[in-house]
Amino acid sequence: MTTISDNTVSPALLNAMNSSKASAASAEGIAGTQDRFMKLLITQMKNQDPLNPMDNAQVTSQMAQLSTVTGIEKLNASMSSMQSSYQASQTMQATSLIGHGVLVPGSSAMLADGKAVLGIELPAAADKVTVTIRDGAGKAIHKIELGQQAAGTLPLAWDGKTDSGAAAANGQYSFDVTASSAGSAIKASTLTFGQVGSVSTGASGVKLNLTNGASATMADVREII
Repeated sequence: MTTISDNTVSPALLNAMNSSKASAASAEGIAGTQDRFMKLLITQMKNQDPLNPMDNAQVTSQMAQLSTVTGIEKLNASMSSMQSSYQASQTMQATSLIGHGVLVPGSSAMLADGKAVLGIELPAAADKVTVTIRDGAGKAIHKIELGQQAAGTLPLAWDGKTDSGAAAANGQYSFDVTASSAGSAIKASTLTFGQVGSVSTGASGVKLNLTNGASATMADVREII
């Protein structure tokens, strides 16, 4: 009969739980890891020295480690499944936006035939809001005074007219916004308009491809127009 001369768990049994073997254990699967561990444990118990039995504390510790590894494997599998389901759901939701216009963070406005859509986002109510539209050189050509506005997203339309009354040429413009309440500035955000042309998925998640050449995530969408 083969005996074990000390009261520690055998190296073979320890190796079964060693972190360096984690990738191999993952490949075999949870069931394979458990089966291999139990076979080694039973073999060691059968061949232990009756006068110098195994240390129960160490065996208990190794079994606790097995339980922990198994739990982590199951949690990882569950999280992976949830992530796949979430991405599939988000992809379906995103495809329903194809052909629709959306407002997403940005400061550009495309003017075409006297029509341009843009937007702003206010984190709090304001008693004074001003939107300034600028040409390619950054020169202010038109100001829109919006007065008092509630917190939230506000879509805007620009008819392409400058402050002088002239019609601005078709093309891309930029704009900024200033807002205040009781004389204190409010950090407002600008929103650009784009039409969703397609949807793509990748390592970074679901992406909306806009017809103006920009892209956005579902989290970027502030309003659907």
